[in-house]
Amino acid sequence: MAAPAIQQPSYLLANLKADWTTKPFLQRCQELVKVIDDYPAKELHLVFPWLIESIFGSLDGVIVGWNLRFLQTRMNEYNIVMDFLDPNGPMMKLVYKLQAEDYKYEIPISYLPGPVKASIQEGVLPDCPLFHNKLQFPMSGLLSFSMSLNPFEYYIFNFASSLIVPKTYPPGQHGSCSDSAYFVLVDAYLKHFLPTEGNVPPSPFSDPRGSVAPPAPRSPSVPYVGYGVHSTSLLKRHISHQPSVNADPAAQEIWRSETLLQVFVEMWLHHYSLEMYQKLQSPQVKEPFSPTEEHVLVVRLLVKHLHAFSNSLKQEQTSSPSTHSHASPLEEFKRVVVQRFVQQKLYVFLQHCFGHWPLDASFRAVLETWLSYIQPWRYTGEKSNPQTDVQNRNVPEKWASFVQENLLMYTKLFQGFLNRVMRTDLVNAKNALMVFRVAKVFAQPNLSEMIQKGEQLFLEPEHVLHHRQPRVFLTPAHSGSFLSSRQPAGTDAVFKVKSHVYGLEGQDCQYKQMFGGEVRGVVLKLIQIIAQARQTAKRISDHTAEAAANSSFFSWFGVSSSDHNHTFSGGEADDMGECFKKTHEFLDKALDYLCQIFRLNSGQLSQLMANLASTEDDGGSKQLPDCIPSEDGLVLTDLGRMQIINGLRRFEIEYQGDPELQPIRSYENALLVRLMFKVSSFLNDRLGDQMEMLCSRQDFVGRVSRHYLTSSSTASEHRRRSPVARQARGRPQRARLSLRVLASYRTLLLTLLLYLLLALFSFGLFSSTALILTLCCLYELLLLLFAEKLKTH
Repeated sequence: MAAPAIQQPSYLLANLKADWTTKPFLQRCQELVKVIDDYPAKELHLVFPWLIESIFGSLDGVIVGWNLRFLQTRMNEYNIVMDFLDPNGPMMKLVYKLQAEDYKYEIPISYLPGPVKASIQEGVLPDCPLFHNKLQFPMSGLLSFSMSLNPFEYYIFNFASSLIVPKTYPPGQHGSCSDSAYFVLVDAYLKHFLPTEGNVPPSPFSDPRGSVAPPAPRSPSVPYVGYGVHSTSLLKRHISHQPSVNADPAAQEIWRSETLLQVFVEMWLHHYSLEMYQKLQSPQVKEPFSPTEEHVLVVRLLVKHLHAFSNSLKQEQTSSPSTHSHASPLEEFKRVVVQRFVQQKLYVFLQHCFGHWPLDASFRAVLETWLSYIQPWRYTGEKSNPQTDVQNRNVPEKWASFVQENLLMYTKLFQGFLNRVMRTDLVNAKNALMVFRVAKVFAQPNLSEMIQKGEQLFLEPEHVLHHRQPRVFLTPAHSGSFLSSRQPAGTDAVFKVKSHVYGLEGQDCQYKQMFGGEVRGVVLKLIQIIAQARQTAKRISDHTAEAAANSSFFSWFGVSSSDHNHTFSGGEADDMGECFKKTHEFLDKALDYLCQIFRLNSGQLSQLMANLASTEDDGGSKQLPDCIPSEDGLVLTDLGRMQIINGLRRFEIEYQGDPELQPIRSYENALLVRLMFKVSSFLNDRLGDQMEMLCSRQDFVGRVSRHYLTSSSTASEHRRRSPVARQARGRPQRARLSLRVLASYRTLLLTLLLYLLLALFSFGLFSSTALILTLCCLYELLLLLFAEKLKTH
């Protein structure tokens, strides 16, 4: 764990460690509050690293700490923790107290995100100013770099790292991410240090010289170096030779806001390098870091707040470029925070998630993060009229520039979503909901026109650009500082769009239009898949409704279907029916929205539906999935896999072994099943040869024998429709007698009712038995005769 550069014995630290494992949690926090208030910074700075590790856990994940990610509101410690770690609480008071004395704490670079660590080890200073003037060079070599951070940076770094460090938690600690102490604290820190109203509250502590100085004060000539500075060699900018700069009083207003945002972005988003993304744009590329659903939800919280923070910019600051020079640092920060700090890293982060996230419902977290970013107009703070349908509200024209400068966020990620949907089971209501959400967002009035306008600007020939502008388009590595190097007033929209696309995708990228012919063809295929999934959901919904109706008391009398491989209990069938009803509703609306987005007329949609209907009329839903016969059985083709994923076709899954050895069912008596099996096995062993002779006859007796002593034609048909190997299907079925039906509760109940009915007519036991056996034989013979006639017909 990181520690101060000079370790000294601390009796205060020793006492706190001794009390940490013996005293109750509330008492420990109360004593910590008293220690923070009473002791000077000289004593507290030795306690600080240990306290950070005890709260947030160690950076290697061995020490769990206070378990903030699993601490829920219902737990007793929740309120105590929230009060202690509040932005105005005792812990932040300790941070400011140490900050006033300019103490430093070290963190090894091995705990930094992969691209940052690799850049430092290669001898290149990272673009983010968070790492400038902080690298410590060891005497042993370049492989054990460390960063020297001030108390505020050190605190925020450990807080952000605790989200992504894999840890082993006690069992049974599960709950909603949005209710966890960590999630609530992230929201509190964002609202405190990135306020949508007013300024950042000042530090309650001051050093003897005046106010708390920012970690790396900037000169007025170079304010707020952003992400766009050219990478600088460490050999040229050695930490011991870096010149000091004078403090800019205006910069002190937001240095904590800038630091908080930089740490959050670097630790949560910068796990994939832009260079690697541009070189290897393939879903098969395996990168070392895989975000969790909780991680993505916290990123979404960050995105939503940054939009609200940026949209709180005063109207005159956004409308008149001439007023930028008179704006405060916080207002300037709001103006560029999303584009300069978040866009590039979030784009690469989302691209990786779209390509590598499992094809299940947990992708909803990634999807909502993406949709939150591309809809900044939802976080303006303006109260909308609840009587107006959201879908009927136009996207204001003022957001056209945002859409153009984030064009790839709309077009490239939409195409990535299409690729996922084509491989997803849309009969599942959760997956259908995701398609509906995306279609609804992109169908907002004006949005598709703005995207098309952005694509048209990108495809403009280069000679339309002003001759004063350089050929090398601005990329994240060339964009300069986020306050000092603004775009010239004459820079047109064409240049901005090209800079955005070439900056993220590379100068030699091949842009694929969202409204071009290729993507339009994919959308038409998706519409067919949606229509097929909708019909499948309706068919399954009808089937489960029948199953629910059949699973009643009257099913004991033989009214229900005898197919026990595909039936459901009543409650389960009701839930499934409701689920598939929602699927049908989501897909139906998604179809309408997709037709609005891509302007598909009713004729095109009718043709697609007609083709689908003809396929269904051919019995497609009752056929096997598309397969290729082989010696080992049927082998699925790519089309067959797609049919199974979307529920269009399926194999008949049923018991293929010896019917006599099936597991005992809930509607059977276990004792009678075992007894009937022994009796039938004895008879089959003794009379097996005679049964074979009877079944081999071609007359009426032979047909009756085959009906009672061999498997039915329906079972044979099921075996032909099964994907088992030919050798297994071709095994001869030996004639035998099965008495297992007599162990069914339904058979026993019907027999008892028949005996009671015959007793009312004064039939004795033996006469009733003979009459029942005679009626059963006649019933079976009639069934056999009618079955033969239907087969011949």
